[in-house]
Amino acid sequence: MSELITVVDAVDVRFPTSLELHGSDALNPEPDYSAAYVTIGTSSGARGHGLAFTVGRGNEIEVAAVRALAPLVTGLSVPDVLGDLRAFSRRLTGDSQLRWLGPDKGAIHMAAAAIVNAVWDLYGRREGKPVWRLLAELSPEQLVDLVDFRYLSDALTRDEALDILRRAEPGRAERTAHLIEHGYPAYTTTPGWLGYSDDKLVRLAKEAVAEGFTQIKLKVGADPADDERRTRLARAAVGPDVRIAVDANQAWGVQQAIDRMKPLAAYDPYWIEEPTSPDDILGHAAIRRAVAPIKVATGEHTPNQVMFKQLLQAGSLDILQLDASRTAGVTENVAILLLAAKFGVPVCPHAGGVGLCEMVQHLAMFDYVAVSGTTHDRVIEYVDHLHEHFTDPVRIRDGRYLAPAAPGLSAELHPESVAAHRYPDGPVWRDAAERATA
Repeated sequence: MSELITVVDAVDVRFPTSLELHGSDALNPEPDYSAAYVTIGTSSGARGHGLAFTVGRGNEIEVAAVRALAPLVTGLSVPDVLGDLRAFSRRLTGDSQLRWLGPDKGAIHMAAAAIVNAVWDLYGRREGKPVWRLLAELSPEQLVDLVDFRYLSDALTRDEALDILRRAEPGRAERTAHLIEHGYPAYTTTPGWLGYSDDKLVRLAKEAVAEGFTQIKLKVGADPADDERRTRLARAAVGPDVRIAVDANQAWGVQQAIDRMKPLAAYDPYWIEEPTSPDDILGHAAIRRAVAPIKVATGEHTPNQVMFKQLLQAGSLDILQLDASRTAGVTENVAILLLAAKFGVPVCPHAGGVGLCEMVQHLAMFDYVAVSGTTHDRVIEYVDHLHEHFTDPVRIRDGRYLAPAAPGLSAELHPESVAAHRYPDGPVWRDAAERATA
């Protein structure tokens, strides 16, 4: 009898990061990093894990969205699912009734990401390979079979995608060996959270340089004087040769973004991230033209491959920031990486959230080995929070991600961490409720 998917479990897991203002930015001043944490179980006892990242309130909606998709998954044959992962993704994102809640965006699409990522984790475990390596060892034909070209072919055809992958194929083994030995470049957002004091910003910025990071990121977008002062302090702390990116987290209108970047230009910012609404494709293009040579980076809130296609077609970004759980997981991100390669735009993944560093490293490393073939001007975001809760946490050395060696997508949480941080009945949250009413 064929192995079947028998369980799709979702748990509301939240971490009280707001207590120390970790993750604070212009529009999310007190986030509690959270996950709709998904476990897929099969009739053989195998497991796969994935998650969708949120920042607290509303995480229960994401869990409910996973549970709404679960009936589309339970009972499926595991070999059939793994044999056609494009069809599996379409099954989740194309359901004729649930699709009305999107389509291809919002809580349902992110729930699909959590499930798709759990299936890729299961796949990697079955093959005994980390997902970056599993992907990088697929043939060009197998990789393009993952891509839904229905809405992409005006910008990227199947033949063009095959050509990109075939050009990269001869150097795969050499790049794999280089990746394992040297890792993948990272940048750190740890010094730059908006709620941190000036002294903490300066201290953490200096520590980041000492740890080997060649780029840091600062949150901006609240008070203009604060933005200017903090950027000035950061530049003095890291010196002229370390890149400083700034991130407005969608706080500004188009002209406001252009105006607010003028005083910051004196401190040589490398990019401005999410300068305006993530849905404003033409607004990003206008900002990009106006603030050059400062680069424009966006993508962590871009919901699907079609919007990424349009951002690239419109010349709206210099840096593409895909996210492991905003679009529909690993499968859709393969298409996005191919789009970026077609347009020659560097990918610097978003990873500011629980589990995102763990998952997105696999996508960037696959891109290096089998798609773009380069790490030039490419860095993965790193934040130093909550990794201890994962069974296969990220490893950083000299400002670089070390390649995961354990099978899967690195998304599994320790059971005791899930139990402690389950919302609202885990002891972390029960204790917080008791303190609030004392």
